[in-house]
Amino acid sequence: MIDSRKLAWQFALAAGSVAISSAVFAAQPEWEGTVGAGAIYSPDYLGSDDYEWNAWPSLDATYGDTFFVSVTDGIGWNVIKQDNWRVAPFIGYTFGRDDTGDIDDLDQVDGGVTGGLRVSYVDQAWRYSGAAETPFSGDIDGYRVKFKATHITKLGERAVFTIGPRFEYTSAAWTDDMFGVSNRESARSGIDAYDPDDGYFAIGGDASLSYYLTRQWSITGLVGVSRLTGDAADSSIVDDEGDATQWRAGAFVNYHF
Repeated sequence: MIDSRKLAWQFALAAGSVAISSAVFAAQPEWEGTVGAGAIYSPDYLGSDDYEWNAWPSLDATYGDTFFVSVTDGIGWNVIKQDNWRVAPFIGYTFGRDDTGDIDDLDQVDGGVTGGLRVSYVDQAWRYSGAAETPFSGDIDGYRVKFKATHITKLGERAVFTIGPRFEYTSAAWTDDMFGVSNRESARSGIDAYDPDDGYFAIGGDASLSYYLTRQWSITGLVGVSRLTGDAADSSIVDDEGDATQWRAGAFVNYHF
């Protein structure tokens, strides 16, 4: 079974595609962006040490400099546009945790719609983004804060390389929903009961290499790694059954418009 939350997290490696497109071609249509499809090799669920391939679509599009639609960033509106700064409320979606693999006897955690605020800054070859969001549907409570930085480098006329760090923090309530194991679940699965007391950080980095076959078509290879810390890493789901270090890799074919 596909752990969709994990895929969304790993698919964030492809989020630089719009910036890559603008770095390579200067055309500025009213609607611009990237749509495509590919596959990601990633853990079965966040914290797992078992990996699998999954197909996934890509979409990052903007309407002028006002609205954006993105698989990773949701649907938002740039209410503040000052020099290189953008501030946007957005509606997104956080994926939960499927009861698959080593944790197939645990309860499934349903994802839900989120509301949040994103602040971004563009400085020459660097792209910075910070966001905070909270769910208002599904099984997850609390809040999550994310930050990422991406450096974009052109390699000749057709290739673009991106690399950068990313950080994530989730509150105690969010961590409990994703990594807690109740006594009932423990008795059913044999996995030790676990009740997180605090939130956790995930620290990692991503890189991608894109090659433009034509002005509109490109292929992208992705690789990334992150490390769970705190009460997430101490969870029996991760410490006993999985691994706090999470790798991912993938490839996509994209159309730029």
